[in-house]
Amino acid sequence: MTTDLVPDDYAATLEDLKQQVHTARLRVQRKTNNELLQLWWHIGQVIRTRRTQESWGTNVLARLAKDLRDEFPSMKGFSPANLRYMRRFAEAWPELDSIRQRPVGELPWGHVIELLDKLDDQELRDWYAAKDAHHGWSRPVLAHQIRTRLHEREAAAPSNFAGAIETLESDQAQELTKDPYALQFLAIDGNTSERELEQRMVDRILDTMRELGPGFAFVGRQVHFDIDGDDFYIDLLFFHVEQLRYVVIELKTTQFDPRDAGQLGFYVALVDDRLRIRDKHQPTVGILLVAGKNDTVVRYALASTAQPVAVSRYELTEDAQKALPDETTITRAFADELARGGADEGDAAGE
Repeated sequence: MTTDLVPDDYAATLEDLKQQVHTARLRVQRKTNNELLQLWWHIGQVIRTRRTQESWGTNVLARLAKDLRDEFPSMKGFSPANLRYMRRFAEAWPELDSIRQRPVGELPWGHVIELLDKLDDQELRDWYAAKDAHHGWSRPVLAHQIRTRLHEREAAAPSNFAGAIETLESDQAQELTKDPYALQFLAIDGNTSERELEQRMVDRILDTMRELGPGFAFVGRQVHFDIDGDDFYIDLLFFHVEQLRYVVIELKTTQFDPRDAGQLGFYVALVDDRLRIRDKHQPTVGILLVAGKNDTVVRYALASTAQPVAVSRYELTEDAQKALPDETTITRAFADELARGGADEGDAAGE
């Protein structure tokens, strides 16, 4: 007897099969991309060798580009400019194994071009290639990270993590920080009204989220806590999905004040006690973003704070700094966009 009833385990089986299909497709895409990069490397290596041993100048390269396009009309990538990038590619990574087995071999060709154009140091190229492959950046994000020198800013914020939480956890938490945070894309002038500035921040809020780093998920704005009848509100609360920890972020439009660290430490302790699930979540940390700071003052303030807190500066243009409104306006702009921006984020990630 046949039946149209769906088995109890059908949904789980379907999800498992869908995951296998997605994984297989990703492997095929990566393998195809790697094979294409190896081809570009081989062409670049031939051009490099001929250029060294023979008179392969601009005219020969233009002829080669035309002949390859004529032979493979449906295949893109055989422009003279692209052939020159292939030569530079082979010069930058002179061993084929570096393309087969290292992170650069996982990147789209446009990302490789960014590395070649924006960086001269080979170690930095490999560093950014590894970050790109791990986080799956889009090309504009890669360009932004290089332009703002992420390698100097990442994990650089002064903190007391090492003394406040265990060593392994403190090292992981430190990776969440940057110093400074590059928010120059909020460019405005000194005549901008508060309403116009707020709109500008709303328009670019996804860029702001990307600058915070991968893995941050928005939990809430003005998160309320009632402590024996006293009300407290945390401006911005995030959860880091890779490290499984809450992150309290406070934004100040003024120079760092030691009292700011104490206030943030209080919020960190509050979240850690009220929201953190001890056997599942890592310790809560706080990041204070300030317009300016004296690192010596920061060091003394952090030494007197028991909760894990980091302090970082954010960079804007000088006129933008003067025009910033108070923290309430800024956090409201953050939260309003985050509340309605989930649908737009998928479009931004695909750019």
